[in-house]
Amino acid sequence: MQQCKKRMAWRAAGRLLNRGLQRAIKGAAIVANCAQRLHTFRAELDRLGLDGFIVPRSDEHQGEYVAPSSERLAWLTGFTGSAGLAVILKDKAAVFIDGRYTLQAQSEVSEDLFEHCHLSDRPASAWIADNLAQGAALGFDPWLLTTAQVERYERATAKAGARLSPVDANPVDAVWLDQPARPASSAIAHDIEFAGVTSADKRRQLSGWLTDNHLDAVVLTAPDSIAWLLNIRGNDVAYSPLALSFAMLYADGSANLFIDGAKLSPETTHHLGKQVRCREPDAFGPALDTLGNDKKTVRLDPDTAAAWVAGRLELSGATIDKGVDPCQLAKARKNPVELDGIRAAHRRDGAALTRFLAWLAAEDQLSEMAASDKLEEFRRDNEHFRGLSFPTISGSGANGAIVHYRVTAETDKALEAGSLYLVDSGAQYLDGTTDVTRTVAIGKPTPEMRRNFTLVLKGHIALATARFPEGTSGSQLDVLARRPLWAEGLDYDHGTGHGVGCYLGVHEGPQRISKIPNRVALEPGMVISNEPGYYKQGAYGIRIENLVVVINTDKAVLGFETLTLAPIDRALIDKDLLNEEESAWVNAYHQRVLGEIGPLLDDAAKAWLKQSTAPL
Repeated sequence: MQQCKKRMAWRAAGRLLNRGLQRAIKGAAIVANCAQRLHTFRAELDRLGLDGFIVPRSDEHQGEYVAPSSERLAWLTGFTGSAGLAVILKDKAAVFIDGRYTLQAQSEVSEDLFEHCHLSDRPASAWIADNLAQGAALGFDPWLLTTAQVERYERATAKAGARLSPVDANPVDAVWLDQPARPASSAIAHDIEFAGVTSADKRRQLSGWLTDNHLDAVVLTAPDSIAWLLNIRGNDVAYSPLALSFAMLYADGSANLFIDGAKLSPETTHHLGKQVRCREPDAFGPALDTLGNDKKTVRLDPDTAAAWVAGRLELSGATIDKGVDPCQLAKARKNPVELDGIRAAHRRDGAALTRFLAWLAAEDQLSEMAASDKLEEFRRDNEHFRGLSFPTISGSGANGAIVHYRVTAETDKALEAGSLYLVDSGAQYLDGTTDVTRTVAIGKPTPEMRRNFTLVLKGHIALATARFPEGTSGSQLDVLARRPLWAEGLDYDHGTGHGVGCYLGVHEGPQRISKIPNRVALEPGMVISNEPGYYKQGAYGIRIENLVVVINTDKAVLGFETLTLAPIDRALIDKDLLNEEESAWVNAYHQRVLGEIGPLLDDAAKAWLKQSTAPL
């Protein structure tokens, strides 16, 4: 038996050594590949007479998830996160990421090729001002930057004594020889059973808003706004059910939809109705010109619309009313049908996650990838399942400290005894979108792990039980979730809460809970995450995330109803650190989970859940 154990240990060590060697070889190949791409790209810039170029992680719609054909930043730098940008000059380059991706960028982007900068500590505008040579021309694609971003970079280039130069064709596309084709999935009608309100009623509501604000039209460039307004969905990008398109809504309630005709079936065209005129994408520019020719006053969101759109409107002579896309706030206020669907989706999703946690507790010798695959398998059995809402974050030990970690065959790590396993996951259902994080002890946790987990839990409970007056923004509540950690000198470098759509984006605005100032008040019907965390680099990560919806309470103030239903690992809770009210919250939450999720489970999973939700 002892010899058998030794042989198993040797084999395991051999596998780890082989995997490490494979990672090193692949890493060297990636660096060499990026170096060659960077060299070719700089040659193209020189041919165009440019001294540098801004490469954002975006497409023409400024969405979180982009089609493979728009992954220019990943192709050029190796960085695969959902937010960031690079600035390439003749003799230097930098990649800019936020706190979620600091560790990921270290593993994906060569520091020999790119300086790594935190978007808050050293934003791209500051780096450009410091590094761009006087008289230089810094290029950009006006389809990939917003008006607000262009204005910021114009100030930076002016400070350097240089100039910002738009291009007609993106130079990355010129050197990306195997660039994928643009997406062309079908646009699908989203049934009133799930939408709750017809497109005609939504357009009527917003047309009244346009009239009240003396506006003739609003130009919509965000596909999630268009999806919500017209009750359509699609599959042009991963994780978000979107059909990429542009639209214009007029004060009379009619609309123009600019979309590839091949995406429209007769059923979808019938669903859209006669007041929605479908046009090919190349008709979008001339339609913008018409707004100017007719001297229209047009709402355009400077924070989400491409600079190209604003430039075309300005040249046409239209009067631009800069302001927030009105669909965003209307979309964030979920209607009763949507909320009923979201609650139902969370019950099914919670049952899938609970089955997974029960399975996890009974398995040995698991890896991050095997666990992630199994969780997706459980979700796929659910009614109305349409896919994941984002790539599952399945992080064991030190990988859990990488906030937006994505497991690959090269990074796949075993779930080892004495470690923490962090799994952040979600799904898209026809009736709702889910996002939930649980941190699980593998074996016996250390006292430090339990203490820090409980501090995160205290912050989570403080936010979940908050009561606040109308007009309160999420940034005013953010401190509630951080206070227990701050008292111990700890913190986390990401927001506490993001808005979530209804069978739309898992991250949506305009509401959020964050240190970053936000004046958007929380309103009844808004769905938002509650996800404080703590990350010890090189050791473990902790995050507890539930989705909540803003509700009116019986005390004539606002509060939150928790939507997510899944057990919180009791092995990680240090009851001595909880006060009486916090312990009562945990027990009440767990009893609710047992009552609502239990009937959806088989006997074995239900028995595990009953034990896992026992009173503290």
